Amino acid sequence: MKKFRVTVNGTVYEVEVEEIDVQPTLPLQQPMEIPLMESLPAQVITAVGSDRNYFRDDAGSIRSPMPGVINQIRVQIGEQVEAGDVLFILEAMKMENMIKADVAGVVQEVRVAQGQAVNSGDTLAIIA
Repeated sequence: MKKFRVTVNGTVYEVEVEEIDVQPTLPLQQPMEIPLMESLPAQVITAVGSDRNYFRDDAGSIRSPMPGVINQIRVQIGEQVEAGDVLFILEAMKMENMIKADVAGVVQEVRVAQGQAVNSGDTLAIIA
């Protein structure tokens, strides 16, 4: 035990403090090695190293990159879109994010409505 004198708002207090040995509850982990881009599979390099929308799968789904609310829908079913066209405006953390088409095609489905909350990975539209 250790004794201390503490002054709070002009009043002096004497306190005793017991020192205890606290062990960390989680084991310490070794630093993680981050591989170089050249050693990653081609799909990962394409997703991180280009403008390709990595939330679009082979079936033509345009997916939400993050949780948020759909503020605007800028396409309709049957509409022809070009790569880079803005399809949706997604508000997340008080920021507006443009969800763009990564390929040209025709909008087959729009699966969200304006004002709808979406989660990361939710399908927003199908382009074929």
